[in-house]
Amino acid sequence: MHVANGITTHAILVLGAGELGMSVLRQLSRLAAASGDTSLTVLLRPATIESKEPSKARDVAELRSLGIEVLAGDLVADSDADLRSVFKRFDTLVSCIGFAAGAGMQRKLACAAIDAGVKRYLPWQFGVDYDVIGRGSAQDLFDEQLDVRDLLRAQRGTQWVIVSTGMFTSFLFEPYFGVVDLAQNTVRALGSWNTSVTVTTPEDIGMLTAQILFTTPRINNQVVYTAGDTLTYGQLADTVDKVLGRKMHREEWSVPSLKADLEKNPLDPIKKYRVVFAEGKGVAWDQTHTFNHQRKIDLTTVEDWIRLNVE
Repeated sequence: MHVANGITTHAILVLGAGELGMSVLRQLSRLAAASGDTSLTVLLRPATIESKEPSKARDVAELRSLGIEVLAGDLVADSDADLRSVFKRFDTLVSCIGFAAGAGMQRKLACAAIDAGVKRYLPWQFGVDYDVIGRGSAQDLFDEQLDVRDLLRAQRGTQWVIVSTGMFTSFLFEPYFGVVDLAQNTVRALGSWNTSVTVTTPEDIGMLTAQILFTTPRINNQVVYTAGDTLTYGQLADTVDKVLGRKMHREEWSVPSLKADLEKNPLDPIKKYRVVFAEGKGVAWDQTHTFNHQRKIDLTTVEDWIRLNVE
């Protein structure tokens, strides 16, 4: 390790170890070990570290078995000064803390990273292309993502990388989202059958995020795109039919109908997401423009996901 004044110069701190965080940590631990001069730490709430819940205890044990240092902290409760004092000990900060942490958290973390002088920051932007969607979308949380981009672009002290991944592949098959409803034998198009969506699995996002961080020459101050698949809802329905060997009922949810649905329940986050994806702006991109395509890395397609996860 290269240590100066007690600070490891190749020190990575990951915030959070949920579904995406665990995928990122597993892959980073492999590349960090191979590099020989990189330490890896994860920040978790004390309640998570001490939890007797089997899944959480299992994750913490796995992280420690991978040689990842576990650091206690509470991003919601800790003050900006507390966060700065923690962050300044690290060279690279990767946030795997999503919208569930509450409004204002993405700005809080970005400000703390910049103020702490972190050399490189990967904010939680694992999703759609917020620049293209713009402000004032149906999903009001997206405006905060643009605030984060503005903060990062307005300064020079902290280099940044944004990884745009599209929707998690599994989200298409969540019953509450309503796109592929296996119980009802129905596929629903958000917007139209020609509307497209880009998806990537958390496992692939973890692998690509680690590779992006360790790529030389370094990738800095840019948005990097990934795509396990980009397809229309019509292609999605065809794929489900083909893989499952049955004809699914098809139902189109138009933008006006989804907006009307949202007006009846304006605080429902799922209805907000449906409108944004139905509008089709900034939620899909050409796979040839992605990091994985340019480096010839095979990812899990929707067809692959169905074969692996649907009986």
